[in-house]
Amino acid sequence: MSQAYRYALYLAPVGAWRELGQRWLGRCADTGATLFRPAGTDARQDAWTQAPRRYGLHATLKPPFRLRPGTRAADLDQAVRALAKGRDAFGIPLRREPLRGFLAWCIDDARASRRMNALADAAVAELDTFRAPPSASELARRAPRSLSPAQRQMLERWGYPYVFDTYTFHITLTGQLDASGLAAADTRLEALGSPALQAPMPVHAISLYVEPEAGADFIVARHYGFDGTCRDGAGARFVAGGAS
Repeated sequence: MSQAYRYALYLAPVGAWRELGQRWLGRCADTGATLFRPAGTDARQDAWTQAPRRYGLHATLKPPFRLRPGTRAADLDQAVRALAKGRDAFGIPLRREPLRGFLAWCIDDARASRRMNALADAAVAELDTFRAPPSASELARRAPRSLSPAQRQMLERWGYPYVFDTYTFHITLTGQLDASGLAAADTRLEALGSPALQAPMPVHAISLYVEPEAGADFIVARHYGFDGTCRDGAGARFVAGGAS
């Protein structure tokens, strides 16, 4: 078994959100394959989606981290299985909105948001024994002086500024854009929308994504169902043997 450069626990969108989101970004996170855009696609879409395309369609639960020395990917795999197994499935209504300068699908229901926040909180805390502390350069890239006191506290304790009380669930759809870019991308996404997006998105699994080598695109290693089942992605070799 190989060890990936970094691991991350994400929520992988399903159903109509997965279909639209992956076509929009132009890449399948399960296989790593490029998804070619149909004729008539806005030429600006590649630039709009360059940043999130590298990470694959997802919502962050535990942000990317390197494995702490002395820990094993196989043990992380078992810990994620335990985190997922036995949880109750639920649905999250989503709306598209600007967030910190990019477009994202965010939760449009307070109760669903509380359930998702509890799942993210558990992921951050229960898997933290596997996280190597960030280097000084990694911390500096977060521009701590631009963060709020609460965000700096989270960065210092958990290696990421947006967890627990500073966490906002979102599925990233664009990189940082100016006002005109946000409006244009939003208009294009509205035109691509489906009536199926009006129903709540099911949440019945969590997913381990991997960055195989530094700077490489993230791919799915494994999806972990709340019912105890698992399904492998292209990066399964970075966690353990085949799914069972």
